[in-house]
Amino acid sequence: MRRADRLFQIVQILRHRRLTTAKQLAERLEVSSRTIYRDIQDLCLSGIPIEGEAGVGYLLRQEVNVPPLMFNEQELEAIQVGMRMVQAQGGHELASAAKQAMIKVEAVLPERLKAYQSLMFAPDFYRHDQGFIFLDLLRKSAREREYILLSYQDVNQSCSERRVRPLALYYWQGVWTLLAWCELRDDFRNFRIDRMSSVLPLASHFPHAPGQEMPDYIAMMQAQHGEC
Repeated sequence: MRRADRLFQIVQILRHRRLTTAKQLAERLEVSSRTIYRDIQDLCLSGIPIEGEAGVGYLLRQEVNVPPLMFNEQELEAIQVGMRMVQAQGGHELASAAKQAMIKVEAVLPERLKAYQSLMFAPDFYRHDQGFIFLDLLRKSAREREYILLSYQDVNQSCSERRVRPLALYYWQGVWTLLAWCELRDDFRNFRIDRMSSVLPLASHFPHAPGQEMPDYIAMMQAQHGEC
């Protein structure tokens, strides 16, 4: 979590509770109590009316209003369309996060934009679920740099098992693909998620390896096909 996001969350938590200790804030935000003490001090210096002290707890002396977000109609529509696409195509975890994020955005919009709704939608009732079933797991494995074992069927319907290093997920023309370093081929490979029959995290983390990372793949593509 970015520090700016953490400061915002502290204010939101204090708005809805009577007295909150640094320990409670630290556990909620997954940081140390010392970090919370520094954050509280900085919030006080910036004019946020927080009362309390270490070992006792903190509360807001008065209601603090978050200023309305200054979006124009096009910016708000871009956010709405993006959130809808994530809800429809981003997997269960990100779909839930996108829904909650949009609620937060709408809560602090100026009145003139509260009723604004884009007419661009991303319905999910026709999607092929096999293309999404492993999305949350693959995203987590790529984020944590965890080896995975894939059972995969290629375009020729040949089946194989691959031990790979998941690097990133790409959405190409309605299909999610996993960019990975394949240890069988000793090279980059893109695997369509809808062709995976199983994904097994191996509880082993791979190190950074020059020439085998996502920026290396992008540089290779740019060298082959030119700058996009």
